[in-house]
Amino acid sequence: MAEPRTDFRLGAAANWLRLGPLLVDYSKQGIDEPVARALVDLAVESGVEAAIDDLFAGAAVNRTEDRAALHTSLRAEDCPDEVRRERDRFLDIAERVRNGGYRGYTGKYIDTVVSIGIGGSQLGPELVVDALAPSTSIAPEIRFLANIDGAAARATLAGLDPATTLVMLISKSFSTLEMRVNAATVRSWFIERTCNPDALARHFLAVTANEDAAAEFGVADEHRFRLWDWVGGRFSLWSAAGLPIAIALGRDGFEDLLAGAREVDDHFRSTPLGRNLPVLLALLQIWNTNFHGAATHAVLAYDRRLKLLPDHLQQLEMESNGKSVRNDGQSTETHTAPIVWGGEETNGQHAFHQLLHQGTRAFSADLIASIRPGHDLDTHHDWLLANCLAQSEAMLLGREGDATAPHRRVRGGHPTTTILLERLDARSLGALLALYEHKVFCLGTIWQINPFDQWGVELGKELAGPIHEELTQSGGAARNPASADMLRAIKRARDAGPDQGRSD
Repeated sequence: MAEPRTDFRLGAAANWLRLGPLLVDYSKQGIDEPVARALVDLAVESGVEAAIDDLFAGAAVNRTEDRAALHTSLRAEDCPDEVRRERDRFLDIAERVRNGGYRGYTGKYIDTVVSIGIGGSQLGPELVVDALAPSTSIAPEIRFLANIDGAAARATLAGLDPATTLVMLISKSFSTLEMRVNAATVRSWFIERTCNPDALARHFLAVTANEDAAAEFGVADEHRFRLWDWVGGRFSLWSAAGLPIAIALGRDGFEDLLAGAREVDDHFRSTPLGRNLPVLLALLQIWNTNFHGAATHAVLAYDRRLKLLPDHLQQLEMESNGKSVRNDGQSTETHTAPIVWGGEETNGQHAFHQLLHQGTRAFSADLIASIRPGHDLDTHHDWLLANCLAQSEAMLLGREGDATAPHRRVRGGHPTTTILLERLDARSLGALLALYEHKVFCLGTIWQINPFDQWGVELGKELAGPIHEELTQSGGAARNPASADMLRAIKRARDAGPDQGRSD
């Protein structure tokens, strides 16, 4: 990399950067040049340059699991042969499902795909499908089943014909509880309605690193697609875990998604820190979180097609950097990831923006919009963009009240970044998602934490097993008294029947 301070782009002299199909405006962050230079110095001192090199070189940047994090190789022009072969395999079946070349056990076309997975196996793929799949597409309808709640399974399967339904099981370990329970339910549904267990092999696919478990479930060899241990779930939509995306968009659409991400990868890998956009976004987050006490970060999507973006970024940022132990085993000395949340705009303006403007909490926000609409209702889109820019201005400037109307005072001083897409398509969405991935990596580097593990998720899983055993059987090991009391109350209510044991 070149000298990191060259062509410095934070501060009063520069308000925005263009990266491929993205225009990023950080003029409303309130950063002056001395602070900006100090932040870039922090990136230098934190070893961000070397960390970027290590990421792309395949070093074990996932330190607790001693693994590389090579999700960028999934979209690289010079990707490994095994990656290219696997991509060709899943893109081939995606095209056959789309064009009718792949049929069910009765010879009927596939008209619905049920994708079973949770977390990174669902959030990213569902976001992309929801954002980009055209309503007039020849592709089958794609339904995502993630939650272990039986109501989700019932709703997903409602109205489906097993003879025209393709089921894909997406789980790196193939042991995720939600995936296993939902997969078993859908398999039972399929067999009960077809009376043909042998037909299952034609209708079930798996994307996993545990091919033996998928084979034991009944997934045929040719319908198992590989995940590698160096692909984290929340970074996996670029792999065969993106098979729902490939079915929705086709080969060309999926490759455009990769191309958009690759533009950001190339920029991230080769651009000096002072004008490296993922680095700059990370530094702005550091400033807002660690120096201005912003405990939350809002993602405000001024495009209905991006309504699931806050959910995906919530996992990407909070699961990656929601850590309190550094790489050296010591406790962090600063706050790490803020709470990430958000919603579809302008709906949010009539729900939670009141707190943003006149509440007492510090926050930062990203406002994301498309310059060109995906429809012909230009008046609607003009108002949408006007509201996007107006909100960022109001968050920064606020409004002074007066003695007769102090309740009209709006605090202001809230930092925002506005990200504009030329248009929402596969290339721009791929670039946007890669931009956030690399921002998260830089934050982990500066905070000296590992953004590629998620050990905090395990405790609840471990506790759920014995609680489930006690809930469904008599007896069980002693546990927390409060949980034991709740279990007894649940059992009493169940034993009493649906209308008994109520206190009105």
